Amino acid sequence: MVGDNIETGVYSKQKALQMASNLDLDLVEISGKAIPPVCKILEYKKFLYEQKKRDKAMKSKTTKVVIKEIRFGPQTDEHDYLFKKKHAEKFLKDGAKLKAFVFFKGRSIIFKEQGQILLLRLAQDLEEFGKVEQLPKLDGKRMIMFINPKKN
Repeated sequence: MVGDNIETGVYSKQKALQMASNLDLDLVEISGKAIPPVCKILEYKKFLYEQKKRDKAMKSKTTKVVIKEIRFGPQTDEHDYLFKKKHAEKFLKDGAKLKAFVFFKGRSIIFKEQGQILLLRLAQDLEEFGKVEQLPKLDGKRMIMFINPKKN
């Protein structure tokens, strides 16, 4: 048993409960799998409050992954490409993951190579802002590529 204002040691269950009741505190099992089990004398409500506070702090430190999409056609003009590339740079600088895809309508699926070339060109142009997670892959009528932002 461990705790404030008590001597750390091995006690029987009854003795530990009596010590906790004498201090008007609770006996809480910290590690039940240890041999012997580790218990602590403390105020249980305060313990729960501090645990919630720790969990909330840990949750706030985790980053939420935002995925931004950019859609191209297989025969996208140069001006449209540059305009969308500028947006892709902004997304990656902001720390969002980028999903770039070429959408093939109807018979335009015969231009698969053009779509792949377009996505590889985008990956090359955005090399300083992000790292390619997945190379262009045809998925139904879409050719998809993912780019992760680079850490600063």
